[in-house]
Amino acid sequence: MGCYKERKIFRAVGLKGFGFFDDYGKEVPKLAQQLLTRKKEIQNTSNIEIGIFEPKRDADHLEGHYFVGLLVNESVKEVPIGMEYIEREQDYVSTRGDIQKLDILHQHLLEWANEHGYQRDLTSDIIETYHPTTNGGEEVEVYLPIYV
Repeated sequence: MGCYKERKIFRAVGLKGFGFFDDYGKEVPKLAQQLLTRKKEIQNTSNIEIGIFEPKRDADHLEGHYFVGLLVNESVKEVPIGMEYIEREQDYVSTRGDIQKLDILHQHLLEWANEHGYQRDLTSDIIETYHPTTNGGEEVEVYLPIYV
């Protein structure tokens, strides 16, 4: 599980959602399935799925926004009805691994960031990109925003 720091730009078209953090595990996949039924409407896509999540800042922060979409290769001027275009540029710490170990990946990345002196930016969104593997599985790349 390698970790690294990088500055990255994400451009995506997709659907926004809002809800309780505790419900993300079931609500985000439902929104993603809805998006995939409309995948053909999105122009210039790389076919890589993305999730963008408001971070939980403290125990009293119960609800947040999220976005599910597809990465696009360049800025988009025309967006399908009901969808949004989002662009994020930020410094991140990142790691990639099996989606079944998502919690472990997040924890490992947080520990690595702390060990290397990076401070999380809790005002910026967490980003995950999803990549099918040749064996039918899926990997996730996690990007945690940091201050530089």
